[in-house]
Amino acid sequence: MRRRGILKGLTAAGFAASPFGRAIVAMASEGQEVTADMIRRAEWIAGLEFSDDERELMLEDVGELQEALAKLRAVELDNGVPPAVRFDPAACSAASTGPSSLPPQIPAATEDPGGAADVSFGSVRQLAGWLRSGRISSMLLTRLCLSRMRRLDPQLECVVSLTESRALLQAQAADRRIAAGKPNGPLDGIPWGAKDLLAVPGFRTTWGAKPYEEQDRGDEIATAVHRLDEAGAVLVAKLSVGALAWGDVWFGGKTKNPWKPEQGSSGSSAGPAAATAAGLVGFALGTETWGSIVSPCTRCGVTGLRPTFGRVSRTGCMALAWSMDKIGPIARTAEDCAFIFGAIHGADGTDPTARDVPFHWPPRRSLRELRVGFVPALFEEDRNPDGDDESDEAERKRREEWAEIDRGTLKELEGLGVQLIPIELPAEPPVGGLSLILTAEATTAFDDLTRSGRDALLVRQERHSWPNVFRQGQLIPAVEYLRANRLRTLLQEKVNAIFEKVDVYVTPTFGGDNLLLTNLTGHPQVVVPNGFRASDGTPTSITFTGALYDEESVLSVAAEYQAATDHHLPRPAGF
Repeated sequence: MRRRGILKGLTAAGFAASPFGRAIVAMASEGQEVTADMIRRAEWIAGLEFSDDERELMLEDVGELQEALAKLRAVELDNGVPPAVRFDPAACSAASTGPSSLPPQIPAATEDPGGAADVSFGSVRQLAGWLRSGRISSMLLTRLCLSRMRRLDPQLECVVSLTESRALLQAQAADRRIAAGKPNGPLDGIPWGAKDLLAVPGFRTTWGAKPYEEQDRGDEIATAVHRLDEAGAVLVAKLSVGALAWGDVWFGGKTKNPWKPEQGSSGSSAGPAAATAAGLVGFALGTETWGSIVSPCTRCGVTGLRPTFGRVSRTGCMALAWSMDKIGPIARTAEDCAFIFGAIHGADGTDPTARDVPFHWPPRRSLRELRVGFVPALFEEDRNPDGDDESDEAERKRREEWAEIDRGTLKELEGLGVQLIPIELPAEPPVGGLSLILTAEATTAFDDLTRSGRDALLVRQERHSWPNVFRQGQLIPAVEYLRANRLRTLLQEKVNAIFEKVDVYVTPTFGGDNLLLTNLTGHPQVVVPNGFRASDGTPTSITFTGALYDEESVLSVAAEYQAATDHHLPRPAGF
């Protein structure tokens, strides 16, 4: 009789990880002949049990599989080569067509910028206005950012490489365009930083990991970087990323939270969030697979947009999970994120998942015209939003403080005229177990790292770190990975149904399974500061989720919320 089982907590690989692939090949890797006992010992991986006759019948074919897998494994694959099977959110939701519309110019500012600190913490709109008026120059602004990085980075450990020579040339060109009255748009002349997963010619691309510390991607340039070059933005640094896009620990140290320097900045867009929060850059680009924009923006008190899956090309960016990776802006305001997103979105002909869908800014509808939902149960639950240990009374108090701040945000929205509509998130299929999709793909992306033993070079070697997860990932059958993706289709349909009732919904940032849920379905999110804990002065955040390809509505709600509040304006002491 065959017994079925469930693989809880494992996360994983492809066909080579099936019970008749990964385990068999491992046991027979020294040229041993495959035996029925080898098959018997591998069956637990799939939660099955075969009869003796069934095992004997399989022997010859499993032996041939061993040889075939060895040949396939001998073919070298660059991280940038995607699988032929693609995730497409539009399969469950129609995407609109037509041209985008963005403001061609930002008017010159009439007020003086104040001191260097005021300039360092200026929004994109403010910086662009000062640049257009001639009150500051891009060269002055760029040198200010570079100087602040040299002075303050020892406290934050957020800079991997300064791109000074490139930046000064870009700033010089921006000043010429602006002086001639022909700026390339709202980002022209504004310094920014790139998460060090993005390739930039002439500079190493380390992925935050010791095995790739000196990696040279040659002439490769990330599409997002190229588009910001065309928009006139000035790249001043490549910023830290938790090793292979997990956490805030990289080969150079642990990136710190400017609001509480003894605390990590969270990850994996650790450097982009910390540098933006500390006024080292005007904005930054991060990436997210499961919380890597949302989490560090929350910890560091800045605003982030995680776009719809496929809205921004990932060409030239490290692949972690091909069906979940997304690139998005980290900035001071939701409006800043809109300007940046307007410059980087759209297909490029090389990333097969990237789509051309129009984006309009300023938004065409006001907050009062939008239907805004909320999930009542998530604002009442006893939760651990930071994912920290619940080891003491202080941590319990911090959680309670955040929950009270979130409930206050609902009142603030109602005060703006929003009629909050109660909604529920889908309870089935179980969202948590679908995280195996991420680990299956990540394990595959870094299979060579595991097989070579170079995973031992990564700084973090603990339960919740990539080396351990990659090893677990080798044990997940392809059947389970594909089944999980079929359940993901059902999940997409249920989340899309929510947006038949509302245009945007608001949740506590780490409430329930919403973060993983929406990363799986590909829906966009904007995370914004919504207050500070009285106990330690650290920032909190609230999250707005939008329909597929409707960044306009979700950014609109976030921007109007920020226009009516000041939670995003305070600056961390000492920076």
